Amino acid sequence: MNVAPGIAVLGSTGSIGMSTLDVVQRNPKRYRVIALTANRDVDRLSRQCVEFQPQFAVMADAAAAGLLHERLRNEAPDVEVLSGNEGLVQVAGLPQVDQVMAGIVGAAGLLPTLAAVRSGKRILLANKEALVMAGALFMQQVRESGAVLLPVDSGHNAIFQCMPAGFVPGAGKPEGVRDILLTASGGPFRTIAPELLANITPEQACAHPNWDMGRKISVDSATMMNKGLEVIEACWLFSLPESSVHVVIHPQSVIHSMVRYQDGSALAQMGNPDMRTPIAHTMAWPQRIDAGVEPLDLCAVGRLDFEPPEPARFPCLRLAQEAWRAGGTAATVLNAANEIAVEAFLDERLGFTGIPAIIEATLAGITPREVHSLDVILEDDVAAREFAARLVDGAPGRRVRI
Repeated sequence: MNVAPGIAVLGSTGSIGMSTLDVVQRNPKRYRVIALTANRDVDRLSRQCVEFQPQFAVMADAAAAGLLHERLRNEAPDVEVLSGNEGLVQVAGLPQVDQVMAGIVGAAGLLPTLAAVRSGKRILLANKEALVMAGALFMQQVRESGAVLLPVDSGHNAIFQCMPAGFVPGAGKPEGVRDILLTASGGPFRTIAPELLANITPEQACAHPNWDMGRKISVDSATMMNKGLEVIEACWLFSLPESSVHVVIHPQSVIHSMVRYQDGSALAQMGNPDMRTPIAHTMAWPQRIDAGVEPLDLCAVGRLDFEPPEPARFPCLRLAQEAWRAGGTAATVLNAANEIAVEAFLDERLGFTGIPAIIEATLAGITPREVHSLDVILEDDVAAREFAARLVDGAPGRRVRI
């Protein structure tokens, strides 16, 4: 008798996690939910535990874990509640877990995702920061452990679908590939006058025109830092130099990315902008399953537009490319400074144009080091956060425009 593969959803209360559980719900006989994790959202995680009855639930916050335990005492008494990084790492490596959806946003997802890699799991990678921060170490451990790494980001998943048959991330440079095009929507401020960007509010930045995402990722899309991080991630996933990874703005978000081959052909993956498509693809690969996504109607779309990103409008893209070229822990510093700056913007302690300013100043203030171990990465992550936080705290007034 075949046993359905067990899945652990890291970050189950976020947009990626909820979309993953929607796919599970549509294919109930194909998957067993073993573990669900969240940061502090006790209400949503408790509802998910009652519905999916996992063996484990993890709250990153210890106090929230205590509240969750009380909530589940009657409705889901068999769910074991864990807390902290230790709990996240534990469930990512459980023997009954076959797949790990790495959906925790930011640097917080690095350690549990690495634990899943070391355990040889199928990693459904939605946490781009793990590769941005620790790409060389991460990919080395993928090769050594026998883990299967499948990208969930819409652009990287599209590239993966367009790669030569048999290619998997970590297998070296794909044969016959010339370069790749990462498409970007351009976010909500693609056409706004540049002089108005300083007055952008968090609500405006989080109103993405095409995708339904969390607040942090929405801001990254508005600054185009998400695409900068994806350039770095693509270099690691597909063993390509940064000069072979290009960004193209495509406002309709219908073509999710393209691969161009040496014979002059280009393959594009297309679909409606819905993260359930790449999630279902990685969960079932190499098969296809129902994702609940409406088929693409090209006549309704009507037109497909493309344009280059404006460097002056999207300085975060340039900063990410420069960090990749600098090497060492520069990308770790970039990511840490971005997380601090975006958090300050969402808290209205920093203006929108202050985000790239904080990142650039942090990159200038911290010299990148060669990556000899995970400890070096974690140390520079902390140092960059402290440096960026001091810059934010030293900026005068609310919604500063440095």
